[in-house]
Amino acid sequence: MPKAIRIHHTGGPEAMRWEDVDVGAPGPGEIRIRHEAVGLNYIDVYFRTGLYPAPSLPFSPGMEGAGVVDAVGEGVGSLSVGDRIAYAAPPVGAYAEVRLMPAENVVKIPPGIDSSLAAAMMLQGMTVEYLLRRTYPVQSGDTILFHAAAGGVGLIACQWAKHLGATVIGTVGNDEKAELAREHGCDHAIVYTRENFSERVRELTDGAGVPVVYDAVGRDTFEGSLDCLQPRGMLVSFGQSSGKIDPFDVGILSAKGSLYITRPTLMTYTASRTDLEDSARALFDVVGGGAVHVTVNQTFPLAEAAAAHRALESRQTTGSTVLMP
Repeated sequence: MPKAIRIHHTGGPEAMRWEDVDVGAPGPGEIRIRHEAVGLNYIDVYFRTGLYPAPSLPFSPGMEGAGVVDAVGEGVGSLSVGDRIAYAAPPVGAYAEVRLMPAENVVKIPPGIDSSLAAAMMLQGMTVEYLLRRTYPVQSGDTILFHAAAGGVGLIACQWAKHLGATVIGTVGNDEKAELAREHGCDHAIVYTRENFSERVRELTDGAGVPVVYDAVGRDTFEGSLDCLQPRGMLVSFGQSSGKIDPFDVGILSAKGSLYITRPTLMTYTASRTDLEDSARALFDVVGGGAVHVTVNQTFPLAEAAAAHRALESRQTTGSTVLMP
């Protein structure tokens, strides 16, 4: 019988258990996947802690995986047994050796990309795609600020933004991460533990500020991010690793220069099949063409997902992390 990580009550990493599961046959429109690799992302922590409500308890976390189709349900004409696929989409449940998945939510992996790489890049890479190409379309000559530049999303974003012709300012937690970010295209790495990042951004832009800040940190960086923006600039708040942003007076946006704030999600930007395919294709193109290199810097057995969560939450990880069934 296949095994999966199961959560019976929300809480810390210790809430995750390695258990036998009965998967069954795929229903209409579904496929059964035998995972070869599973991606680790901060959204998994949000579901584990209950910040994002799970559909029911118990549940298996995880939104990203790659593997091989081993059964096909009625009405699925686009996939066959043996196809290599990857996904970064609901429903949750990727922390499993075998799972069922709606066929419409997966894409085929092109030749030259192995399952470990696919699992490492789908959620983070398609997140970068919609952030840089659709939420605020980065243009050649733009100067942007990207928080957590040495993280999995950050390293992809630094490279992709450079590919688009931008100057990239990134924040990181230490000198080692600063060097890593620079190696991946970050022009100016600000070590936020010893520098005021908003003051440094103003210095780097001769007081002008930047047109966009991409921020997945949340509460700790919110006010400083607003202070980095030029008039009519946009704060793209796409995560909250430091905690939820406190309620604020919307009037602060006018006081600081008629600013914009958006809180986008990958699920919205890939909700239609066309958007999903376009996003995945753009990601595969930049990776396959060599403009973006995805680095898997940590690998854990899937059964030891709790250790992976502890490393992620304590900011001990860089680049992408993959869980191996």
